[in-house]
Amino acid sequence: MREAVERVDDQGLGSAGNTQASYSLVRRFIRGFIHFFSYHLILRQGWTRNTRAAGFRLQVPPTVFHPRFFLTSEFFAGFIGRLDLSGKVVAEVGTGSGVIALSAARAGARQVVAIDINPRAAEAAADNARLNGLGDRLVGVCSNLMSGIAPRPLFDVIISSPPSFAGEPRDVADRAWHAGPGYRDIVALFEQGRERLTANGVMYVLLSSDSDLGLLGRLMARAGFKAKVVEERSIVIESFILYELRPDHG
Repeated sequence: MREAVERVDDQGLGSAGNTQASYSLVRRFIRGFIHFFSYHLILRQGWTRNTRAAGFRLQVPPTVFHPRFFLTSEFFAGFIGRLDLSGKVVAEVGTGSGVIALSAARAGARQVVAIDINPRAAEAAADNARLNGLGDRLVGVCSNLMSGIAPRPLFDVIISSPPSFAGEPRDVADRAWHAGPGYRDIVALFEQGRERLTANGVMYVLLSSDSDLGLLGRLMARAGFKAKVVEERSIVIESFILYELRPDHG
């Protein structure tokens, strides 16, 4: 869906017009079905699943975003895995199972802080790091965005795949999908990330073409970021768009 990329302007994500995706009835039905299935049969599962994703062995407890069922995880992990993060200090906001944070550690990061508001996710990320021999370089932290993270030391890289859709989440598991009315629960993400980046640091954020890209772009610009698309993958009903955010020193 190239229209998603074309909405990006010099400030990051397009500012002209209403960038909220307009759904057809069919797409609304598909989206609702996917969410219903995912929430009740995956996120609300009553047991821990053992799986493999992005080359890692993973344990995924109930309420935690499952990287084998949701395509965004391996897409993002693949991108992070191709970076040279040697010696870098990295934070992931919204880590889920930890697969993307693990990819950062495997790409050479000296230290990775895997953050999630869901305590089961933060614990799973730490457990999966130990399971894959990376426990000495990754720590799991339960925090609402980066509010529980000290302002210093700074991070070289911050990565995040925030919930794609507005709307009130049913519970902590549903916060993987819904960010509250007006994206309330992630409004502070970009300002917190900007405050915790080194001068030459970078933030990578994965969004959906069905997100309110106009609103999110304005939040990025307000936080002092310039954004550009670095990778995109299209599926039947949407595109996954990966943005690189760098501090705007001008």
